[in-house]
Parts: sequence; structure tokens; C-alpha cells
Amino acid sequence: MREGQFIKQNKERWDSYLENTEDPDELAKRFTCLVDDLGYAKTHYPFSKIVKYINGIAAGIYLSIYRNKKEKSSRLLGFFLKELPLILYRNRKVLRFALIFFIAFMLIGAFSSWQDPRFIRSILGDEYVNMTEENMAKGDPFGVYKQENEFVMFLLIAWNNIKISLMCFTLGIFCSIGTLWVLFNNGLMLGSFEQMFFAHGLGFRSVLVVFIHGTLEISAIILSGGAGMIMGNSILFPKTYSRIDSLKRGAKDGVKVMISVVPVLAVAAFFEGYITRHTEMPVPLSLFILLGSLAFILWYYVIYPRMVFARTKAKEKAGA
Repeated sequence: MREGQFIKQNKERWDSYLENTEDPDELAKRFTCLVDDLGYAKTHYPFSKIVKYINGIAAGIYLSIYRNKKEKSSRLLGFFLKELPLILYRNRKVLRFALIFFIAFMLIGAFSSWQDPRFIRSILGDEYVNMTEENMAKGDPFGVYKQENEFVMFLLIAWNNIKISLMCFTLGIFCSIGTLWVLFNNGLMLGSFEQMFFAHGLGFRSVLVVFIHGTLEISAIILSGGAGMIMGNSILFPKTYSRIDSLKRGAKDGVKVMISVVPVLAVAAFFEGYITRHTEMPVPLSLFILLGSLAFILWYYVIYPRMVFARTKAKEKAGA
């Protein structure tokens, strides 16, 4: 092929490569094509200016790829500091509904157990209720948290809670109905569990002990429910997108919320395995852990997303 024909055939494509893009796949594709073109040009037109031209474009793309590679270390930080908070803010109403549903189901469980003590057994099972009542009779109502080795208990609880949270999220694919079912079951269990202790005059003490880990654990279940509903609602309400495109967007946002849930569950499991077993710890210490956990959840999942959204809007206005 003559040099003029080679240039005419590829010039438009080379010029398009001068336009910036942050898509790593597109950058890799461009760089591969330019390497092929450069090899061809060096072979057939070794002293032509076109060799320098192609080499210059390829060098620019290489530097761009290298720069993006260096920035990967800060992507995780950027995800938790900006990307995820904006997703949380955008889906705040769905997350709020997940919280409302869970509280409603919890109240149903507590009320039903108050009206009929047999309801507790149908939810928690005879074996668990009998064991708890035996521990109460021994003067150690929260003995269930002392039965296993700390590390073994941590692993078992973490694995179980992560499984429940993942199920709560993935069942959202059934138009959020599956997610609501998991929230319903867990809400009933918590309401019945707490009513069992309140009925024996141990309500306040149960809050101080159980919610050392329960604050984070329950918050994670609610967030998982919110993630599942984000995915489910994307099918029910696709807006201007096709249902499949809407589902992809909803599932992507839901997965990102779930990424933040896993470390929360890990910390909750650590608390339950290593700290909750110390049921006679001073009340101020128990309150400090409980309220500290609640403050973190409220700050990161409610307050901070609003701050990030407001900051982003202000930057957009300033740049307009």
C-alpha cells in the first residue's frame, strides 16, 4: 500500500484517538490498534513523518493508561467517599421504606408475642426459647452468647449474617417481594426476641447487651433490604429506560450498597463474638459502643450522603 493511501485510510481514526476518554477498555483498544499501525509504518515507511505522528499518539495513550493505573489505588477511597454516598442519596427514599417496613414487621412481632406468648415459640423455636428460659432461671439470661469460643462464634455469625444479607438482596430480583419476605421474617424474629425479655423484666438490659452488636447487624439487614428493593424497583419502575437497562442500573447500585454492608456485618460479628459475651460490663461502656455504632450508621448512611450531594451540586453550579 502506498503511504498516501495508508494515511487517507487511517487518518480519521487516528484523529479520533486524540479525543480524551477515561474508559480503560477503549484506551486499550486504541493503543493496540496504534501499535499495529506503528509497526506497519516502520516496516514500509521507516523515514516518514507518519511514524512520528502515530508514535506520538500512542505515547500519549500509554501515559494515560499509566496514569489511570496509578489512580486505581485511590479509586477505593473515592468509592466510599463520593460514589457510594451519592448512590445512597439518590436512593434515600427506597432505603427509608426498607427501614419503615422493618420497624413495622418488628412491631408486629412484638405485639403478637405480647398478645400470645406461644407466638414467640412459633417464631424462635421451642429449643431456643427453652434454653433462654433456663438461662434466665440460672440468673444468666444472655448465656447463649457465651457458649462458643470467641473466634469460632465470630466466624459462624459473620458467615450466617452475610448469607442472610445476600439473600435479602438477591431475592429483590422478584420485584422486591423476596426482599420484603426476608425483612418480614427478621423483623418478626427481632420483635418476638425483645418481647420475650421485656415480658421477664429484662427489656432494658437486653437492649444494652444485644444491641452492642445488634445496632450494626440490624442496620446491615435493613441496608441489604434497601439494596434488594433498589434492584426490584428498577424492574417495576424503569422510567425512561428499557426494563433490562433499568435492571442493570438497579442491580449495579444495589451491589455497591452491599459492598459497604459486608464490613459492617464483619464488625457486628466481631462485637457479638468477643464483646457481647461480657454481659456484666459497665452500662456507660455498653452505651458508648451502642451509641457509637448508631452514630456511625446515621452519619455515613444518612447525613454524609446529603453533604456529598450538596457539595457536588455546589461544584456543578460553580463550574457552570
